[in-house]
Amino acid sequence: MAVITSPHTSIEIPDLSLYDLLFGSLSDEDAARTALVQGETGRAVSYGALKQQVDHFAGALSARGIGSGSVVALQAPNLPEFVTAFHGILRSGATATTVNSLYTASEVARQLRASGATMMITVSALAQNAVVGAEEAGFSTERIIMLDEDGIHPSLLTLLGEEHEAPDPQIDPAEHVAVLPYSSGTTGVPKGVMLTHRNLVANTLQLEGLLPVDPGAPIQAVLPMFHIYGLTVLMNFGLHRRAEIVTMAKFDLSEFLRIIQDHQIRVSFIAPPIAVALAKHPMVDDYDTDSLISMLCGAAPLDESTASAVSRRLGADLRQGFGMTELSPVSHLAPYGDDRNPLGSIGPAVANVECRVVDPATGEDVELPQEGESAPGEMWTRGPLVMKGYLNNEEATFATITEDGWLRTGDIVTYNTGGWFTAVDRLKEAPGRAGGGAAGA
Repeated sequence: MAVITSPHTSIEIPDLSLYDLLFGSLSDEDAARTALVQGETGRAVSYGALKQQVDHFAGALSARGIGSGSVVALQAPNLPEFVTAFHGILRSGATATTVNSLYTASEVARQLRASGATMMITVSALAQNAVVGAEEAGFSTERIIMLDEDGIHPSLLTLLGEEHEAPDPQIDPAEHVAVLPYSSGTTGVPKGVMLTHRNLVANTLQLEGLLPVDPGAPIQAVLPMFHIYGLTVLMNFGLHRRAEIVTMAKFDLSEFLRIIQDHQIRVSFIAPPIAVALAKHPMVDDYDTDSLISMLCGAAPLDESTASAVSRRLGADLRQGFGMTELSPVSHLAPYGDDRNPLGSIGPAVANVECRVVDPATGEDVELPQEGESAPGEMWTRGPLVMKGYLNNEEATFATITEDGWLRTGDIVTYNTGGWFTAVDRLKEAPGRAGGGAAGA
């Protein structure tokens, strides 16, 4: 067995809930910092206010019978309220199942039934599908919570105004499912991915030192937080680092560039379609993007020429990573400022992660050369970021995770003895990735 270990120093994963990691040690200085800014309006929320909102929302959910063993659905665009709702759900001891904002009513209803959700949290702009889907799944008016006001359903402000104390759920971080996103893979059959508090805590800490996200630094959150990439890398890691997270409800190039300019964004997280626009659209030259020092592209592969063009045009260090919903999601990342990793590569594995490159035809490990690049093979990954399994689907779980803990990613990679991996293809009928791309972080 040819096991490739991470070049990064191993880290200790604390036995904490995600809430305790992100909010348990909030200092007075950090409480006064700005946590979230709605990019479109400039409305801001401090870390101290966010923590209080999370606690009160958790208390309101608890008063409505939500707690350990409950599943609460959350379907909303990137807004400060999304963060309050998500972490309030987890603070109550419940599991959050995040729902794609583009889902039809029938798709919403299907996920609610499959996940066992008993409450739906959404916004009025998505009501046509969210509310109809929830009602189709049997939810009463009182079990549908609006993050804004629609005059029909209970609102976030109403729940926060009740000022209930947060409960103190006793959970095992290694076993308790924090979030239940759904991954379709190539089969078109959505599967609930059980990610524990330990999975999310581990992956948040595994990003330390790889991205220039510092306390008070404005970072741009346009990629959806209902997706595991946005949820872990933008939201949770941003909060952990005490950054200023500037949200965007949807992508619009002029608004994207204006927010970089007006909010002095230092780090932006993008996907390949945004990279292509940044590389080619003349509008880019109309905005001041000098504050931007780093961009991370994930969710699908980005070719080296486009990556180079974006980096040159914006004067920002652009890197790629690899991830899957089943990996919480980031298993590989080309570190900021490390020129040893080619722009087209997904970099080395993050700390505490082991990898193998396996020939899909033989099941044997690909021979690793003494110099240069290996033959291609399927990447297998092992570490504290690997999901607990698929909800109510032992067959799919056993097909994806081996008895000794290796997760078969379904992505074909090569390994270079310089220390980096490159994603080159995709196996058919393989588990879902974070966003559907071989280089998806």
